[in-house]
Amino acid sequence: MLRVAPRGFSLLEVLSALALLSLLLLGVFYGIQTATRSVNTGSTALERNDQARSLQQFLRRDLMQARALPWKLDAKGDGVVFEGEPRSMHFVAPLPGYLDRAGPQLQALALVDDGKGALKLELGSAPLTSGGAGVAFEPELLVDGVHGGRFRYYGRDREGAEASWRDRWDVAGRTPELVTIELERSKAGAGDKATRDDTTRDGATAWLWLQAPIRQNPYALNVGALAKSLDGPKP
Repeated sequence: MLRVAPRGFSLLEVLSALALLSLLLLGVFYGIQTATRSVNTGSTALERNDQARSLQQFLRRDLMQARALPWKLDAKGDGVVFEGEPRSMHFVAPLPGYLDRAGPQLQALALVDDGKGALKLELGSAPLTSGGAGVAFEPELLVDGVHGGRFRYYGRDREGAEASWRDRWDVAGRTPELVTIELERSKAGAGDKATRDDTTRDGATAWLWLQAPIRQNPYALNVGALAKSLDGPKP
């Protein structure tokens, strides 16, 4: 009886199988790469949003506790209790946490150049003394990598006047009623989701937007009497 020898695979069949296996492995590799990229993008977006929420809570709490305490006199000899510019502001408030045991501090919140083509948000402070503000402490970094931003102020020049929004606050003896902080971050982070889903100029996103009320009534303290203890106009 004839016995037929087992037939092996031809070279063409082996090459075809290897080519098919390579295609399958390539598909698996790209699938894993895509999944990893999606996870990393999601993690980055969550981290940035958590950072924005934490910063919002900190700044809102800080501004809501602003006090109408004068730390210097203006050119007319009136006490200054709040000073605001488009990218900086000075106000008196207790520091958060255990630091508030030191009492109200003159705080300086500012957007400054980080030397790398972007901005950073810093908070500096100085203790109040009988003659005004004491020696300032080194500013603390709150957030970096900021693409742009601004501060705005809502209030009235005097009692009975109409309130309005302005880019600067230079009303002696009065605090604004509302303060708005807007920060933008570059969209270089691709899938990052901004705190507000607004796209701004130059490919930046409105990463943080908050509006904080100043709780203290401007007439709760006798600013004029307190200002008399100050030495005179200071820069």
